Order: sequence, then structure tokens, then C-alpha cells
Amino acid sequence: MSLIMRNGFILHAAAFLILLAAPALADDKAACAEGIATVKAQAETLAPDAVPQKFKRALKIAEREQGEGEFDECLEALDDAKRALPK
Repeated sequence: MSLIMRNGFILHAAAFLILLAAPALADDKAACAEGIATVKAQAETLAPDAVPQKFKRALKIAEREQGEGEFDECLEALDDAKRALPK
């Protein structure tokens, strides 16, 4: 296989993988936004002094990651926020 053909194959494979990942990125973006709204609503049901500091920190991280476009990390921070809320 010539070098040109091999490089062309690599470029096509890379493009395919990028296109394959695009729907997952959109799903994570939507899940991040919905998750932030959900945990904020859950926190509003608590008295202001009853909201755990761990929750506040995790929510702040989730919002920062959302702004940076790191939606997988946003979802991880949301998991931390949910675990920090009292049952």
C-alpha cells in the first residue's frame, strides 16, 4: 500500500469517527443542560442553609464545564451534586 493511499485511509477513518461522535456530543450537551436545571430545582426545595457545600461546589463545576463545552465532565459533576443532596 502506498503512502498516499494509507494516509487517505487514515483521514477517512478519522472523519468517520468524528461524525460518529457528533450525536453523542449533542446528547451530552442536552443532558448537561437538563441536569443543571433539575438539580437547581431540587436544591430550591431545601432551606438555603440546608444546601450542602459539596452540592454548591459540584453545581459550580458543572456550570463551568458546560460553559467550556466539556459536557462529559459536566455530567460527572452533576452526579457528584446529586449524591451531595440529602435524600
